[in-house]
Amino acid sequence: MTFKGPVKDSSAKATINDRHFGRNHKVREELELEIGDPKEFGAILERLGMRESFHYEKFRTTFRMPESQRWAKGLLIELDETPVGNFVELEGPAKAIDRAAKLLGFSKNDYVLTNYLRLHAEECMKRGEKIGDMLFRKRK
Repeated sequence: MTFKGPVKDSSAKATINDRHFGRNHKVREELELEIGDPKEFGAILERLGMRESFHYEKFRTTFRMPESQRWAKGLLIELDETPVGNFVELEGPAKAIDRAAKLLGFSKNDYVLTNYLRLHAEECMKRGEKIGDMLFRKRK
């Protein structure tokens, strides 16, 4: 489970995707923990009065630079394949993000700071579709 706090102006961690949205980096507190039994955890959330509101699917592949690249310490390069497109997420120190983005052929004008829910909603509106869950279409 991941808690993502509100976007801040400065922090040690930053997250980007591959299109521009406002500032150069999305910076916020993230707390993560492993859930042993997801169904049981879901039941706890329900008992606390929460309800499911949005489902999305993605496939993520995580890469790290070799340890010899000391500038990239703490940098994660994550390839997300989603129903609304493929995204490269760079997570780590802002200087390492900018350097890795440049090495991958991206400029700061390519950064996306929008979350998947909003990207999905924008895609649905473009297509004239009702906004629902962001799921891969089933193959026949």
